[in-house]
Amino acid sequence: MIKTAIITMSDKGYNGQRKDITGSTIKDMLPEDRYSLIYYKVLPDEIDTITKELIYLCDDLKVNLILTNGGTGFSKRDVTPEATLEVAEKLVPGFGEAMRAASLKITPKAMLSRGISCIRKETLIINLPGSPKAASENLEVILSAIPHGIDILTGNATECATPNT
Repeated sequence: MIKTAIITMSDKGYNGQRKDITGSTIKDMLPEDRYSLIYYKVLPDEIDTITKELIYLCDDLKVNLILTNGGTGFSKRDVTPEATLEVAEKLVPGFGEAMRAASLKITPKAMLSRGISCIRKETLIINLPGSPKAASENLEVILSAIPHGIDILTGNATECATPNT
């Protein structure tokens, strides 16, 4: 099972002014036979708060996967990628590249997404957009690659190539 955390970045959600639909949309997309959601939280768009939460999840709870949503746009309060970079030990650009490429087929606004992905210890962190539609479209693109990445990261897979037969 992939120990998973979902964090929604939303000032309005944090203050109880908006229901977090995106976090529950992401949860519903994760097959229960493969992903164990052990943590879910709504945070304000504050870089220090987000950074501390990511470190806690990676270093103390030792989750395998953190899916963030929100805070990846252009507004002054959008700081999720910056907080993610603060905790990153290795960057994983392929997830962001794949999500933006697929999203560009739907809307030219996809190039405005600043979401990134990285590794800290044995945790993969992926920034998803804040809207339920965009988050689900983006997660759909990358979902099949996540388990193998986690297996490699945690040492449960040592071979990436299949021998020719």
